[in-house]
This record gives sequence, C-alpha cells and structure tokens, in this order.
Amino acid sequence: MKVRSRDPKQAWQDDYESAPARDDGLETSTISGIPLKPLYTSGDLPRRPEEYPGQFPYTRGIHPTGYRGRLWTMRQFSGFATAEETNRRYKYLLANGQTGLSVAFDMPTLMGQDSDAPTSRGEIGHCGVAIDSLADMETLFEGIPLADITTSMTINSPAAILLCMYIAVAEKQGVPPARLGGTLQNDILKEFIAQKEFIFPPEPSMRLVVDSIEYCAKEVPKWNTISISGYHIREAGSTAAQELAFTLADGMAYVDACLERGMRIDDFASRLSFFFDAHIDFFEEIAKFRAARRIWARWMRERYGAQDERSWKLRFHTQTAGVSLTAQQPELNIARTAIEALAAVLGGTQSLHTNAMDEVLALPTDKAARLALRTQQLLAYETGVANTIDPLGGSYFVEALTDEMERQAEDYFKRIEDLGGVIPAIEVGFFQKEIADASFRYQQELEQKRRLVVGVNEFTVDEEEPIDTLRIDPKLEAEQVARVRDVRARRDQARCSNALAQLRKAAAGTDNLMPHILEAVRAYATEGEIMNTMVEVFGIYTERAVI
Repeated sequence: MKVRSRDPKQAWQDDYESAPARDDGLETSTISGIPLKPLYTSGDLPRRPEEYPGQFPYTRGIHPTGYRGRLWTMRQFSGFATAEETNRRYKYLLANGQTGLSVAFDMPTLMGQDSDAPTSRGEIGHCGVAIDSLADMETLFEGIPLADITTSMTINSPAAILLCMYIAVAEKQGVPPARLGGTLQNDILKEFIAQKEFIFPPEPSMRLVVDSIEYCAKEVPKWNTISISGYHIREAGSTAAQELAFTLADGMAYVDACLERGMRIDDFASRLSFFFDAHIDFFEEIAKFRAARRIWARWMRERYGAQDERSWKLRFHTQTAGVSLTAQQPELNIARTAIEALAAVLGGTQSLHTNAMDEVLALPTDKAARLALRTQQLLAYETGVANTIDPLGGSYFVEALTDEMERQAEDYFKRIEDLGGVIPAIEVGFFQKEIADASFRYQQELEQKRRLVVGVNEFTVDEEEPIDTLRIDPKLEAEQVARVRDVRARRDQARCSNALAQLRKAAAGTDNLMPHILEAVRAYATEGEIMNTMVEVFGIYTERAVI
C-alpha cells in the first residue's frame, strides 16, 4: 500500500498545535511589541534581489569585507574625577588592548558650568571627568599622541567648546587639524527629546551644530562632526522601533539644516555618524541595526540626491544597554552585556562600548572596566563570530523582523512629517509622550511578570553579597576648584576678555562661531565663561510641560 506523504508545512502545523504549549504567561512579542510567529519560512519574505555586504542599500553591512577586513573599534566610555586620574585610566585601557578612546564628562562639564560654580558642588568628577579649560584637556591627553588615536567625546550643548579644546591640544602636540580623527556627539535634538541636558533654545542650538559641521568639513575633514544618538532615547524608555525612527528623523533634520546653510550634501554627509543602544531583546536589536542602514541609504541617495557612496553609508557606534543592568546580583550584568554586545556585532557595528557589571552602582573599577573590555576581546577572538560576513543574513526570522522594523519606522516618519518635522514635534511633546507611554507599558509588563528580569522580579536572593565599587576621593573636588581658579589667575586677561567680546559680537551676528570659540579656548577662557557669553545672546530654554 502506497503511503501518502503529508505536506511538510501542514504536518508541522498539526504537530505544533497538538503539542502542549508552555504555560508561563510570558510575552512572546518583542520588547517593541512586535508579535512573533513560532516559525518563519520563505513565505514570510517578499521576493527581492540578492543583497551583498558593501552594496546599496547596505542591509548586510557597509563594508564588503565585514570584520574580515577590520574588527570593530573597542571604545570603552571612560572618565572620572580629574583629568589626571582619567589620563591614568586611558593609559591603563590602551595597555590592555583598547583601540580607541571615549570621553565621559561630569555633569558640570555637560551643562557648561565651571567646577567652582555653586551648582557644581558635589557633582565634580562623579559621572565623568571634570574639564574646565584647555589646561584640563592638556592634562587629559598628556602622553597620548592624538595623531595615532581616535577619540569620541560625549558632549552636546557645549560640544563646540570641547572640540575646540581638543583641536588646541592637538596643535600643542604638533598635530594639524586635518590629521585628527574622532567623533563629537553634538546631538542637541535628542537632548530636547530624551536626555534634557539642553541649555540654549532649539534655533541657536541647531546653529552651533551646523557651525561645527561646516567648520569641520573644511578644517577637520576626518572628524565625525555629529553622533546622532538613539542611545539616550532608548535609555529614556523608548522601544527599539522608536529608537530607530526618532534617531533617523533627527538625522534628517540635521541634513536639512546643513542644506539650508548652503552646504552640499556630499560635503558633509559622509561624516555623519550614529550611536545606538544594544538592548537585551537579541534578534530585535540585530534587525534594528540592519533596518537603519537600509533606510538611511535610501534617503541619502533617493531623497537627498547624494552622489558619493560614502554619503549613503550609515556608520554607527553601539553601547550595551545601561537600563538593562541590575543592582541585584550585579555579576549577572556580565552575561547581559555579552549578549547585547553579540547583537551589536552581528548587527554590524563599527565600534562598541561594553558596560561594566558595576556601572549600575558606581563608576567602574579598574577590574570591572577590564572585564568589560575582555568581553569584546572574547567575542572578537574566541567565538568565530567575526569570520563570516553578516552570518544571520538570509535568516527568515531576521529578514522578516528587519522588514517589520523598517515598516514601523516609516509609520513614525509619516507622523513626524505630519506635525511639521522634528522641532515642531518636540515643541508639542510628541516624542516625549511616545517614550513615556512605551516606558510605562514595559514597566507594567515587569510588574505583572509578563516579562522577567532575572534577579529582579524572579530568581531573587534574600541577601545580596557586597561588591567593591569605585569611590571618588572628595579631596579631588577641592583640587579641581583650585585648578580652575589658578588658570584664571595666570592667563593673559586682556587676550581672554577680547576673545570673549569677539565671540559675543559674532553670536549676535551670523558668523560661524567655531573660529571665535577656538580663539577663546586658546586664551584659556573657561567652558563656563564661553557658555555664559553665548547665553547672554541666545538665552536659556525652558521646556514646557507636555505630560
């Protein structure tokens, strides 16, 4: 008797539906709320031409060789206490195999305040390094040849000032600006959306961003003038789809502002870079990175008419998710970070920071910072993950999820455009409300145990074992205050006063402010003095309540 063969798909469907289901009440959607099928097949994908790495639209990566040509840059975000202390940490990390620097600044520096300002008390050196003037920047990079290292600086409202300090230090090392490589975060729009470390209103804030992009295109051509950041949007509580959409929308706003200035798209677009979060939902994160490259490439070529292929390529840095770290059983953060770092690598990141296990408790110790770096080195050299280009390309699941991430992002772009663009959407609180709603939904899922965080809402321990954490010597605050006052006492006062007066005059006009800021920096004007000079012209922005 001839056995009648069953259709394989139907056979699987019958077997699946007759098998007992896991009954734990947990969500089976992604953190973004994308419903997931139990199985993906070729039927879930549209017919499209074969895609290759290094080829438009770069879904599979911007380089034809992937990591076979060059590994990602291992760039640990670091800074604490004084410039002298942080300089020692940088040399320690470089000696342990780190391949790029990333500067974390303290809160007074991020907010454009000097260390001896009353509002700086108790904050100096606690979440990053204190930088008040060119003298501090000279100490920060003492013994580190800027011609041979790339540096990323996470700074926004005062970004132009810190970049000018870096240029001035390079000059003192005999390195011309044209040789400098690195990245300035310089993304003020995400400050209004998520991080809230803004100072000036949106219009003069955007002017400063475009000034720095325009200046660097001519004078510092190897510098990535902006790192358009989804990281802070995600850390504020957004979903992966929102992070993708809001970040690329911000990028479009910067492109439009540069074009309105009269710049040509191919004069600056290749030096725009991005900064994304790698959260714990493994496949969703990989899909997010792939979709970001595809969307940006199409925009640059089709919407903006860029001719240079370098302008089409979305380059990005990744940091593992700070919000995924837990104070409970903090050793588990090593595993979380490794999983998130693997997602970033499989998503094709150009550089990576892996969080230390103790960052949820304090700034990382030397040991924790070394372990975080070793996590990247283990991925690069032991797992084989770098040996095949885009190894998940062609996966039915990953490709379908990439398409869905792109679709959700496109829906958001339409909503933002209907509101008149990014800045009008900020002013009516659109982004802020979307992020708040997403954050609330996720928190509800945790509290209802529809999602589990190991060690927090399940698999807990009654008594935590203490771990060593980094403590900032309180004497360092007094030393930093004394240092900035000493700089003011020893500088050429006439030169400094004249430079600030010229900056004030330029701010009231239409000149590019970068040369004026650079002259003030060379005269050892402090960051706070330079910021206050611009505040006199631009004012301070007060956000209206939107929730």
